Amino acid sequence: MTDPALRAAALVSKAWPYEEARKLLKRYPEGKPGGAAVLFETGYGPSGLPHIGTFNEVLRTTMVRRAFEELSDQPTRLVAFSDDMDGLRKVPDNVPNGEMLARYIGHPLTRVPDPFGKYESFAHHNNAMLREFLDRFGFEYEFLSSTDCYASGRFDDTLRAILRNYRKIMDIMLPTLGAERQATYSPVLPVSPKSGVVLQVPVEVIDAEAGMVAFMDDGERIEQTIFGGHAKLQWKVDWAMRWVALGVDYEMSGKDLISSVEQSSKIARALGARPPEGFNYELFLDAKGEKISKTKGNGLSIEEWLTYGPDESLAFYIYREPKKAKSLHLGLIPRAVDDYWQFRANYPNQPVEQQLGNPVHHIHNGPPPAETLPVTFGLLLNLVEVMGEATKEQVWGYLANYVPDATPAAWPALDALIDYAIAYVRDVAEKPVRRAPEGIEVVALRRLDGELAALPADARAEDIQNIVYEIGKTAGFVELRDWFKALYETLLGSSQGPRMGSFIALYGIDNSRKLIAEALAKSA
Repeated sequence: MTDPALRAAALVSKAWPYEEARKLLKRYPEGKPGGAAVLFETGYGPSGLPHIGTFNEVLRTTMVRRAFEELSDQPTRLVAFSDDMDGLRKVPDNVPNGEMLARYIGHPLTRVPDPFGKYESFAHHNNAMLREFLDRFGFEYEFLSSTDCYASGRFDDTLRAILRNYRKIMDIMLPTLGAERQATYSPVLPVSPKSGVVLQVPVEVIDAEAGMVAFMDDGERIEQTIFGGHAKLQWKVDWAMRWVALGVDYEMSGKDLISSVEQSSKIARALGARPPEGFNYELFLDAKGEKISKTKGNGLSIEEWLTYGPDESLAFYIYREPKKAKSLHLGLIPRAVDDYWQFRANYPNQPVEQQLGNPVHHIHNGPPPAETLPVTFGLLLNLVEVMGEATKEQVWGYLANYVPDATPAAWPALDALIDYAIAYVRDVAEKPVRRAPEGIEVVALRRLDGELAALPADARAEDIQNIVYEIGKTAGFVELRDWFKALYETLLGSSQGPRMGSFIALYGIDNSRKLIAEALAKSA
């Protein structure tokens, strides 16, 4: 039972998960008939390796599900559905054994051999990868395979309804197609008994109750049942059939599927059912601004992000602004990590209305863990970059200059971030190139060196920052930011960086003076 005050605030919260959850309250103001669970669904096409765009749907849908559970005591379920009966359309660019896969174009994905040689089929491999990550992240879900549902008879009743309403469905779909496609379109895609390919051919309904249809296969008329995995449905019809057969109440999808949602909703109504609630989110783009594709492999894999940033940073990035197109590349990770920790630090002191709109509330399904972070991820990256090939123990040694009780046991989250920082600097960050100081920059750096020489080794970061700030104001720079930019470019080899007081305290005064000396030597 949700706390009454929390529920009251959630009922008016403008956070997008609550806005979505309120659609379901309107759908079932008295609860779903028979006390059945409100069903959330996410779909996955296992024609390529899972990427963050795939994971995005499960995470965002889970956030809506949890928001609904704060608003209502109705039971809920989440189904992660894999459309693995779909025929292989093309060979993905990012998998091995492409020549072997090319021989199975058109075959159901669960009957295409696994190019990695690990699983029963290509679909089984990709399904396993998806489940592995969903399990790691702690999602509560039920996995359903399209192949299993078709073969087991779970879809049979709705398949009969499809055949009974065949003409209605054709009337919905044909106006959306070009003349050439209209001539060959069929809601039902039989699997060829000869080749095993999912056929795109016109179909004649012979007996709806028995599921019998007729079609031409390589010049021969075939009569065959559509039950038992001998056929699947065309995409938009399949989606509607799934909603009806499973009783789906909520499913979100990308902006590129708006027309598909419209047509599938019409088909669901033709079958006497109510389409699910949902909304269309904007798509992720790669570093070049192009749409991410599983088969191209131009997006990030889940494993790539999690090599350089923690789970929470990924969840944070996915939560924010779902209706805004966003790039998705490794360069985003440092900002996502630091923004997540900033929002997490703000959470305890916020009124409940702001807490409900704070991304960490939805990432952690409530209040986040109490641990704080004594330094930013950006500052860690700057430290590791300056150190060169740093070991974890060496980084902790520097942190002892700045962090009280600087041990992994006292700061476990920081300990984990050190691993990410070392990996990011090693694999992703551009190698720093420090330029020589020029003009008034030389004078200002000499002043900074002299001021630092007069400080004790344990000088406070704030005191150092005040010195840096005062030099910048009095050294003749047009704008103060020009001084900070000069520090970053001459000492750190980057165009932007941390608060220099914090960095110098962390790196150590003596080591920082060595950086200044190296920079000044370049201008001599």
